[in-house]
Amino acid sequence: MDIESLRVFVKVSELQSFTRAGEQLGMSKARVSQRLGALEEELGSVLLRRTTRAVRPTPDGEQLLARAKRLLIEADELAAMFQAPRALRGRVRIDMPATFARDVILPRLPELLASHPHVELLISTTDRHVEVVREGFDCVLRIGALADSGLVAKRLGTLSMTNCASASYIRKYGMPRSIDDLDKHVLINYSLTLGGDPPVFEYRDGDRTLERPMRSMVTVNSADAYLAACVAGLGIIQAPRVGKGMKIEDGTLVELLPEFTPAPMPVSIVHPHGRNVPKRVRAVMGWIAQTIEPYLT
Repeated sequence: MDIESLRVFVKVSELQSFTRAGEQLGMSKARVSQRLGALEEELGSVLLRRTTRAVRPTPDGEQLLARAKRLLIEADELAAMFQAPRALRGRVRIDMPATFARDVILPRLPELLASHPHVELLISTTDRHVEVVREGFDCVLRIGALADSGLVAKRLGTLSMTNCASASYIRKYGMPRSIDDLDKHVLINYSLTLGGDPPVFEYRDGDRTLERPMRSMVTVNSADAYLAACVAGLGIIQAPRVGKGMKIEDGTLVELLPEFTPAPMPVSIVHPHGRNVPKRVRAVMGWIAQTIEPYLT
């Protein structure tokens, strides 16, 4: 039984798509179909049920899928036994917030690739929560509370938060000194659904988290737009300090109400591999955790 055909079968089953599986494996859709056809002919069984909307394993395919995943991991580990310790190979597909990628991960990525030159990284940067299994990610860096997704999660720490506005905004509206002063100010609203979340200023009072409704003239759905709107003087933002420190130091942004910040945001790395994490994925996750550690509390 051909290992690569099993790899194609597993990827199609996970992504429920010949096209997406081919994109991630670097193969044409026709080649993916050919591999699967040969595997089904060899086993004498239909493994996938194809419809116009999705591709799903048949009962025979479900039985093969669980064992094929274990077999592929064992095959990768067996191959690694005869390679130099640093000679990890293969693709690792990652998703992380754009701010972390730009300010923390990408500037230091040459260090990782110098240690593992045969590893290929596919990095997605988005503020939305991707569907880890369906979209084929090996690991995802998540900021905020985690849903009960069935994925393996490792808590890395928390991000301290800050309240910021631009120097031009403070000159126009003044510096707020208390929560009540916020009635004279505007907030830049961050909402992935563009309006589904009302603009509120969040702050801690002892162990409680309180929300102060505020007026907003601008709503954005990405971290980059959130920061750009703040620099443009469009209102106050509440965001992780990562990526804001230099702009505070050079005077572009002004920190305000430091005693009324939101609770620190948890940072976690999640993956779908259970206990059988491929070595290349384990190495990348370990490097990410080590790289972001100085930014966490």
